[in-house]
Amino acid sequence: MTAQLIDGKAIAGQIYEEIRAEVASLKAKGVTPGLATVLVGENPASKAYVASKQKTCVDCGFNSTGEHLPEDATQEQVEAVVARLNADPSVHGILVQLPLPRHLNEEKILSMISIEKDVDGFHPINIGRLAMKGRKPLFVPCTPAGCIELLVRSGIEIQGAEAVVLGRSNIVGLPVSMLLLHRDATVTICHSRSRDLPAICRRADILIAAVGQPKMVKKDWVKPGAAVIDVGINRVPDPTAKSGSRLVGDVDFDEVQEVAGYLTPVPGGVGPMTIAMLMWNTLAGAKRAAGL
Repeated sequence: MTAQLIDGKAIAGQIYEEIRAEVASLKAKGVTPGLATVLVGENPASKAYVASKQKTCVDCGFNSTGEHLPEDATQEQVEAVVARLNADPSVHGILVQLPLPRHLNEEKILSMISIEKDVDGFHPINIGRLAMKGRKPLFVPCTPAGCIELLVRSGIEIQGAEAVVLGRSNIVGLPVSMLLLHRDATVTICHSRSRDLPAICRRADILIAAVGQPKMVKKDWVKPGAAVIDVGINRVPDPTAKSGSRLVGDVDFDEVQEVAGYLTPVPGGVGPMTIAMLMWNTLAGAKRAAGL
């Protein structure tokens, strides 16, 4: 058996086409979605992420606003920027790029973002609604939403499936577990204290790996025919690569593709979906603000 690849780039492309069509319709009604990014400092990776998000905004027909503060910006200065963006009706989504410099209170800054503009989906009220049965968050965190979208658009049945999530982070593990529960999967969340991880994983019809350990999941961890979503992005040494390193996931791709039914590659799987879902959330925020 060779797993069917789940092409995150192709599926993200479908989502962008849908977004652009909706944006054209909104603009005809005088509404243009707007995303504001807040970057503090000169972290090269953060600058690259922000630039990528801003470019995607333009490609989707959004307004893009960038706020770049110096590394030594005070708590009050960053909070003032967030407050100004909260009050700006042309801004429908606010993204504070993490990590912030250590002297800043990250939790306080993130909690200041208006729940109606929390396109990252991490406001405590949004997460609280996600955790409760019968409640609906205004926004769902982007990477977990992207994982679910990959499954749905690949025709993988979630209802009634046994799902195992490796990792319990606030960013991926816990939110994706809640999303799977909402779609009527039976969910097991694994972590460093779980006993016999391979045996637990082998029960999974759907396995989502988000632990940050390169190639941790081997083929004997995977049930034949299972759908495996690899969220991990790990840089490992590779003397054959020009940069001297390469990206790998939490799943041993070469091994697992021999037994899995579906498998996401790294890169090119979950990664492209994260920004696509950020754009989707921004579009949803614009529609909600316009009463549509």
